[in-house]
Amino acid sequence: MAIRPTGFYIEGRDHHAKGLIMAASDLSPGDRITYKQLSHALAHGFSPIVEVESQDGIYTVRLHHANGVSTLTDKAGHTCTYSGTGEIRERLGELGLTHGVLTWDDQCGDEMIGVPGHAMTPEERLTHGTRIAFR
Repeated sequence: MAIRPTGFYIEGRDHHAKGLIMAASDLSPGDRITYKQLSHALAHGFSPIVEVESQDGIYTVRLHHANGVSTLTDKAGHTCTYSGTGEIRERLGELGLTHGVLTWDDQCGDEMIGVPGHAMTPEERLTHGTRIAFR
């Protein structure tokens, strides 16, 4: 059964901080976003679909939003990698995110027995991923 992610809602957050209304372009990051930038954006109404991608046992976080996809990076701009989902769950849960979609991008076919395959699109990965809770 495929789970179709519909986005996030953040409990107990005031998305109009002191009457400040931000343009959508101000809320949507580029192709990279740091934890601090994500925290700020979430506090101002940013509501991404969180993808936790597993590739050969290493996990990365991607945020899908209206203007594209952003990868969670460190201050130097390097992609944050994790050896498990526990730290991801704790860090994103602290920000108020409740769930995400765990996806796999390891293989697209079985070359050992000659089964052809195609690389999955980002939408296919999200559609066929597994929902995971952050808190």
